[in-house]
Amino acid sequence: MLIIRKSSERGYADHGWLKSFHSFSFAGYYDPKHMGWGNLRVINEDRIAPGTGFGTHGHRDMEIISYVVSGNLAHKDSMGNVKGIPPGDVQRMSAGTGVQHSEFNHAPNETTHFFQIWIEPRKNGITPGYEQKTFAVADKQGVLCLLVSPDGASGSVQINADAKLYSGLLDASQSATLELEGQRKAYVHLVRGQLSVNGQALTAGDAALLEGETRIALTQGVGAEVLVFDLAP
Repeated sequence: MLIIRKSSERGYADHGWLKSFHSFSFAGYYDPKHMGWGNLRVINEDRIAPGTGFGTHGHRDMEIISYVVSGNLAHKDSMGNVKGIPPGDVQRMSAGTGVQHSEFNHAPNETTHFFQIWIEPRKNGITPGYEQKTFAVADKQGVLCLLVSPDGASGSVQINADAKLYSGLLDASQSATLELEGQRKAYVHLVRGQLSVNGQALTAGDAALLEGETRIALTQGVGAEVLVFDLAP
C-alpha cells in the first residue's frame, strides 16, 4: 500500500515569527486520520524569522531530530549543550526523563528553514542525551545516506528508537532504492524539487506513506532533496 499526501493537505500555522507545516496532528492542528505513522509522531516544517525563536521549554520520553535546510539553528539545553546547527548537520536529542531547551535564529537577515522530527522511543525513562553530526553533500548525492539508526551504523547518529532515517539528493538520471522488511512502515517526505516514489509523482512538501511494501524506488528526480524513514509497524 502506498498513500500520497499532498503538501496542501498538511496543517499550517502562521505565528508571524514562525511559519509551520504539520504533517501530523500537533498543537492547534488536529486530524484524527493523521496522528503519526508507525512510531513517527511529528514532522514539522518550520521557518523561523530572523532574530526570533522558541524560548526555553521542556520535553520528555521522545527522540527529537532537527534537520536544517537553510540558515542556522541555535540550540541551548539543560544538558549544557550550546550548539549551532547548519545545513548538512543532523541533531538528535533524547528527551528521556526530561530536558529543557531553546532554539533560535540569531541571523539578522536570513530565515532558518528546518524540519523538527519526533520519533517515539523504544525505551522510556532513559538519561537525556545529545548527538550532532555533519553529512557532506557528496555523501547524499545520487544515493540514500543513512543519517540516523538504532546502532549508529555507517557513522549515523544513534537513536533510542526502532527507526532509521535516510537523506538523498537526486537529479536527472540519478535514482536510489531501499529494501524494506514487509511488516514495517516507511515514510518518504520530499523537502524540495520533484521526485517519483514507486512510480508516484511528488512535488515539494508531498509525502508517501508505505505499508506492506518491500522496496522503495526513487526516480525522476529534479533538484530533489528527500527524507526517507524506515519505521516500526
